[in-house]
Amino acid sequence: MQFGRYFEEFEVGAVYKHWPGKTVTEYDDHLFCLLTMNHHPLHLDAHYAQETTDFKRNVVVGNYVYSILLGMSVPDVSGRAIANLEVESLRHVAPTFHGDTIYGETVVLEKRESGSKPDRGVVTVETKGYKQDGTLVCVFRRRVPGRAPPLIASGLR
Repeated sequence: MQFGRYFEEFEVGAVYKHWPGKTVTEYDDHLFCLLTMNHHPLHLDAHYAQETTDFKRNVVVGNYVYSILLGMSVPDVSGRAIANLEVESLRHVAPTFHGDTIYGETVVLEKRESGSKPDRGVVTVETKGYKQDGTLVCVFRRRVPGRAPPLIASGLR
């Protein structure tokens, strides 16, 4: 399996379905919350969630869902990128709960040559995350610098 793509390999409209999915456990969610110092009881306290929320159970912290999807997309999208340039938008559309499995897919929205770096371009993608039942839970758009293959970048074609 190829890890990432060069700029020339991206095509507008291409859809990459990321595999495998990730089942979110209570441990995963709690560890992420504690590592990132997000101690909100919605994510950590089952009694609080039961008594005070519409969901009646803990909700997985949204940044963990985003992080899972971003990580899933690396082998298909940004594995050859220098860095992520920008996250243009991020929306959490529906809650994720412990035991849900997240699946992701990314569509290429745009690609353009770089205005400042002749050996690369910029690719705009949108990643969507779904639960096992098809419910959309997270959507984000980002820009990734795509590099030219090594021979092209060095001027040898």
